[in-house]
Amino acid sequence: MSTLNLLLLLAGALLVTALALYALLLWRRVWAQRRNVAQAENQRRERLAGDLQVLASSLLDSQLPLIEGAIRIKVLLDNYDTALSQDSRCQVFHLLFEATAQVPTHANWKALDPSERRQHEKRFNELELQHKAAARTAARWLLDEGLKQPGN
Repeated sequence: MSTLNLLLLLAGALLVTALALYALLLWRRVWAQRRNVAQAENQRRERLAGDLQVLASSLLDSQLPLIEGAIRIKVLLDNYDTALSQDSRCQVFHLLFEATAQVPTHANWKALDPSERRQHEKRFNELELQHKAAARTAARWLLDEGLKQPGN
């Protein structure tokens, strides 16, 4: 073998080694990024689970109006775990959410005519009478079982 061939072979080997080391560096970055994303997702889920526990407990202790609690629980459940949100035992939260979806909120609520506000409040009272027991049962189930299921 000539010297030129040896030099080219050595250069090729060095280039392959350098590229392999660079590929390893890039893969390590990918693995670290995946770990960080998984850790952030776990933290998000833990935070949502904690928020759901607080809301369900507050709803059971009557520290939170039923309609407001049901709406908040439904929205958090959708973000926490869609399968859990769609569980038949949580459907009351969806029902109350849908029944009040057209009601203005925040500044729009304050801007309503008092008679319109009273109509909405009357509807809230009717919904609460109809669904209070089911909402309390669902909140209790969430606390006792739903949020403790494997994968949650």
